[in-house]
This record gives sequence, structure tokens and C-alpha cells, in this order.
Amino acid sequence: MTRKHNDQTGKHTASEVDNNVDTQVILEKYDAESRVRQLKSRNIVIFISIIAIFYSAFHLFVTYNPIPALLQRSVHMSVGMALIFLIFPTFKKQDRAKIPVYDWFLFLLSIISSLYLIVEYNAIVTTRGGIPNAIDILFAILTVLLVLEAARRVTGLILPVLALIFLAYPFISYMDWLPTMLMTRPFDLGDIFGQLYLKTEGLFSTAIGASVQFIFLFILFGAFLTRSGMGQLFNDLAMALAGSKQGGPAKVAVISSGFMGSINGAAVANVVGTGAFTIPLMKKIGYSKNFAGAVEASASIGGQILPPIMGASAFIMAETTGIAYGTIALAALIPAVLYFLGVIMQVHFRAGRRNLKGIPKADLPRVKEVLKERGHLLLPIAGLVVMLYMGIPVGFSAFYTIILTVIVAAFRKTSRMGIKDILGAMEDGARQSLSVMIACAVVGIIIGVVNLTSFGTVMTSAITNIGDGSLFLTLFLTMIASIILGMGLPSIPAYIITATMTAPALAEFGIPILVAHLFVFYFGIFANITPPVALAAFAGAGISGGDPMRTGFTALRLALAGFIIPYLFVYNPAMLLVDTTGLPVNATEFPFPPLLAVAMIITTSVIGIIGLGAALEGYFKTHLNVIYRIILGVGSIMMIVPETTTDIIGLIIVIGIFALNYLKNKKDNSIIESKTAS
Repeated sequence: MTRKHNDQTGKHTASEVDNNVDTQVILEKYDAESRVRQLKSRNIVIFISIIAIFYSAFHLFVTYNPIPALLQRSVHMSVGMALIFLIFPTFKKQDRAKIPVYDWFLFLLSIISSLYLIVEYNAIVTTRGGIPNAIDILFAILTVLLVLEAARRVTGLILPVLALIFLAYPFISYMDWLPTMLMTRPFDLGDIFGQLYLKTEGLFSTAIGASVQFIFLFILFGAFLTRSGMGQLFNDLAMALAGSKQGGPAKVAVISSGFMGSINGAAVANVVGTGAFTIPLMKKIGYSKNFAGAVEASASIGGQILPPIMGASAFIMAETTGIAYGTIALAALIPAVLYFLGVIMQVHFRAGRRNLKGIPKADLPRVKEVLKERGHLLLPIAGLVVMLYMGIPVGFSAFYTIILTVIVAAFRKTSRMGIKDILGAMEDGARQSLSVMIACAVVGIIIGVVNLTSFGTVMTSAITNIGDGSLFLTLFLTMIASIILGMGLPSIPAYIITATMTAPALAEFGIPILVAHLFVFYFGIFANITPPVALAAFAGAGISGGDPMRTGFTALRLALAGFIIPYLFVYNPAMLLVDTTGLPVNATEFPFPPLLAVAMIITTSVIGIIGLGAALEGYFKTHLNVIYRIILGVGSIMMIVPETTTDIIGLIIVIGIFALNYLKNKKDNSIIESKTAS
């Protein structure tokens, strides 16, 4: 990585990167999708670039010229797998300068797996009616094996092993040694692999359908934004707004990583990318190694719950639940803001406790200068939000936004994109999409088995039975299941799996579908900062030089509000701007007028989260003793809980503790001033 410095002004910018760490090594350690080949043959590199650009062009083409779903999803998956076998090495320590012969063979098999469906499509749909023959089964088995191997290279072992466990279930589901609730009828090869390969309920399920229809396009949109300089805009703008404040670099990390995480949806890559700039600055002003890494991790994770894009997960949720994107984005707004407030307040209070100052304003870019240079790059995002709220289909909105990005970027020389940049963005988008594509394909195996065997019903029954009729206990078990299922997985497949396996359990209690899906989505995301498998936190520790497990637990503490908020919106959906039936908040009557009810929830939650941050850090104006911290923590949680009685009691406690500490601080300052004067 390079380090640039403005010699004329001495100002810190987003292009500054610490040279003391090798970010690529850290990325490859905690993010399997970063382990790519570094090929020496220029011809092969050009060949791969051409395929990647074609891959992007195909998705842009089918947006306006759709082909049958099975074929569209098959081409999306097979060409993506072909790229994986050329780009990703078989093993970590394999020579990355060349492509082995067997990977060229796998490349061809990947293409053939799709060509077979294209050639046989009419026969499969009409003549055979979806009933597989021997050759269909052979190609189905081949395709499943290719998907599992491609996923192993890109995502690691966790997801393929999980898929293999599910794939084994239909073969043993009738065994009498299984628990009774798990037993089903026998299934043969035709049942299983016909489901996975010839229908849109397995490999080519809604998961891969969402990937081809709009996830790819939003990843491509992100690639175009990156090429135009959006990342630098976010970092420089955050530096200008918060860099000079108390604990400024940490607040910069929270703001910039949150916005970038919302767009790219790649937590570990975001930690390393922005953390290489923000973590050294946090350490420089006095934050500990573990805390600096944890701030970056918790902010990068939080970006994936932040509207408008939410790492593309909002669009998957819209596809899965049938709820309009606009409703989901609006519902996710208040919880996301409260989450980031919780992180920023802990950062702020720690800076106060340790007297950590910000960066001098003279060394920072000015907001006016940043917006003048790159502020126009915000227009595509604004345009995207407007189009989505106007009801323009997601795929078309993404397509138009990509075009708008190229046009808007041309407004300034520093962001203007030539043909080389456009083709580069298309190649980048294709490469960046591979991890999500293959993860969605593997998740399709799980979905196919669940649909074939009704295992989802079994899972729902198990959770509700163990919960024994208790909503809180069921929520807790669902949280644990979502965290376990989300460990080590990208956010999108983590959500799809948790939505398939655990969200239906909450429906048994009459919880609205949007509320249930946001609940499991939150905890599937937070698995990335939950030890023992906290990949985002571990990556942050790799940049900061801190201890991985300590960084993980610190990130967990910083994200504490995020573990409380999902329970709150289950018990009071008004926080999501919906009522107990899942309708928009103004569609029903509350004890108070709807807007007042929402305002009360926001106000009490904000005060409660500020109090919780002060209690966790032991500081408000001056140090809080242990007794005050415990009382303040209890009062803050009472305020966060959406009940009038607890709000009143909590408010009295929080204001009381704050007032006592304010007076104590004032008294201490008076004593210091008296001693100084004498």
C-alpha cells in the first residue's frame, strides 16, 4: 500500500495508509475471497478480464431482455464458477502464478453444466416435465460438486460443509435411529438431484435468482462508485466533519465505515480497506490496539444494517418477504441510527475518560472543499433512493444508477471515467460478485433440501418446543441459532439461511414477517463480531496489532445496543414504523397519536443508549464510580425498553446520575481553579 501526503497543506486525507501492516496478508487470512491468483501470463490475464467484462455485460443485457429464469440463473452460476476456477487457487499455499491443467478442466465443466440445460431446456420443461433421466442426474451431481468446490475456494469450508450436512439428510431421513421428529419418507437420487438441478427450488432458487436479478447489479454499481472515488469522498467527508472532535479518528472510522459498509456489504474487506487508514490514526491519538480494531469492526458490521442499500440485503429481504423495498428501508432506519449512536457514544466517552483529543482542524480537509471536489458523487445514491421509492423495479433502478454514476462522475476531472475505467469497473464488479454468487448457489442446496423434506418445519417446531410457549425464550434461542448459522458467512447468505431456518419460528407467535426477518438478519450479521468466530473483529486486530479475542469482545461491547434493539422492535414494532400487524405506523391507532408514539420511542431510546454508553465506559463529564455505573446501566436499559412505566423510572435514574456527575465535575473544576489561582 502507498502513503500519500499533501505536502502543501499537511492535511490528512483518505489516501493515507499505514505502511506498517500488509493489508493483503490480513485480508487473505480472514477473508477467503481475497486469496486470488497473481498470474504472470498477460494473455491469460486478458482472457479472464474479457470473460469478467462479458459477465457484467450479460447481466446488464438480461435486465432489459430477460430469458427463462432457469437458464438465466444457470448462465449466471456457471460463468461465475468458471471465473472462480481461473481466479482462485485450489489451496492457500499453491503457486498462484499459473493455472493448473485440472482447473482449466473444471473451467470447461462449469460452462458445460449450463450448456446442457440450454440444449435440453425444452425437453426438460415439456417432454420430461421436470422428471430427471439418468443424464440429468449425472449433470446434476456434477454441478453440485462444482458448486461445493468453488464455494470452498471462495468462502472457506463452513458453508460447503453445512450444505453437505443438509445434502446428506434426504439420504438418511428415513433411518429409525434418527429422532422421530426428523424422520421423513425415503428419497432417491432422482428426487434429490432433480429438485436441485431441474427446478427453481434448489441451486437455481430465489437466492441465486436475487443474485442475478439485482445483487450483481448493486455490486457492479459499487464498483463504478469506487472507480469514481466514492470511498475517498466518504473518508474525507468524515474527516472534515468529525476528525477534530473529541476522539475524532474513531468517530471518522464509525461514520466512513458505516457508509461504505452499507454500499459494499463486505464486512471484512471494509474493515481492512478503511481500517488501514483509520486504525493507525486512532492509535496515534491514544486509543488502545484492541479498542481501535473493535471500533472499525463494529462500524463495518453496522453498515450492513444501514439504509438505503444495507449491503444489498434489503433487496433480498424484499424478494423473500414480498414487502416493498421502501417499507424495509424505512423500517430499518431508526434501529440503525440507534446502533451507530451506541457505538459513537462509547467512542466519545472513552475519549473523554482518557482525554483523547482530535486532529487539529488545520490538518483536516474542509467540508466545503470535499463537497466541491467530490460531492457530486452523492447524486447517484440520491437518485437510487428516489427511483426505489417511486416504485421502479430494483433491477432497473440499479441499471439506471450505474449509467447515472458514469454521467455524474464526468462532472469533475478527478472523478471522470474513461473507457478504461468503465471496463475496469465492469471487471471489478464481476470479480467482487463471485463470493455472493457462489454463496447463494450453495444456499440453494440448503433451500432445496428444506423444501423437499420440510426440514424448515422441523426446525421451527424444535425452536418453539424448546421455547415452551415463551416468546422471550424463543427469541433468545432464535438469536443463538442465527448467530451460529451466520458465523464465518457473508451477510447475504447468512441472512438467507437464517430467514429460511429460524424466522418461521417467530411467526408461530404472530410476529409480523418484517419484524421476524429483521430480527434474524441482525443476529446473522452480528455473528461476524461474536467470538469465537468473529472474522471482522479478527481482521481489525490484524490491522491494529491487538489480540483477536480481546478485540472481538470489545467489538461485542461496542455493539451491545445492536443486541438489545431487535428485542425491542419485536415487543414494540412502532420502532420499525409498523404496528403489531406489520402495517405502516399510520395505518392503525396507538394509545398516542402515531407520530407522538414514534417520537417518544426515539427520544427515550436515544437517552437510554447515551446512558448505556456512559455506564459501559464509566464516564460522563468525569469518572463514574462502580455503583453509579451499575445504577446508570439499569436505568438506561429501562429507558430503552418501550414501556411508559419503565421509561419514567429510567429517565429519573439517568437524569439523576448525569446531574450528580455534572455537579461533581463542576465542583472538581472549581477546586482545581482555586488551587491554580492560589
